[in-house]
Amino acid sequence: MVVQALAFYLFASIAVIAATLVVTVRNPVHSVLWLILTFFNAAGLFVLLGAEFLAMLLVVVYVGAVAVLFLFVVMMLDINFTEMREGFLNYLPIGILVAVALFVELAFVGATWALTDEKVAALGKPTPDGINNIEALGNLIYTDYVYVFQASGLVLLVAMIGAIVLTLRHREGVRRQNISEQVRRTRADTLEVKKVPVGRGI
Repeated sequence: MVVQALAFYLFASIAVIAATLVVTVRNPVHSVLWLILTFFNAAGLFVLLGAEFLAMLLVVVYVGAVAVLFLFVVMMLDINFTEMREGFLNYLPIGILVAVALFVELAFVGATWALTDEKVAALGKPTPDGINNIEALGNLIYTDYVYVFQASGLVLLVAMIGAIVLTLRHREGVRRQNISEQVRRTRADTLEVKKVPVGRGI
């Protein structure tokens, strides 16, 4: 228990510090790197909770895809971050007000909620005996929430198609692959046989 408590405080403290640096550092590339460190520490917290599948998803999806995408966008796009930060002081009072309201709500919830033995008994075990949490999560998703799961997949499919349609541009003078034209191509369209006289060129 002592080792688990030390690991929890280590992961939690690093995650809080890294999350703070995400929004405070001036270099956007450094901000994305601190975000990746935050994701790794959050994955460590999930491992301590016994949710290895969520930890793996956090590393694979967020670190391997989302954070890398953020890094590529920040490095490839020529964004003038100086102009974006010019109006920071104008929105600072509203931001402080929202932050204070959020902390008050969190403090109110934390002060009025406690995990007693009765609540633990009511919650039950997160995973049944004999199976791991990945198998239990799969059984839950593909039985009770299968329609919601499929609907979320359709929403992502529509979003992907919409992004492709919005970014697709047909420009003149650019050679593109036309599959149907390649399939309809015959030998006469692509091959021409010429009889070359002896000792002469074409």
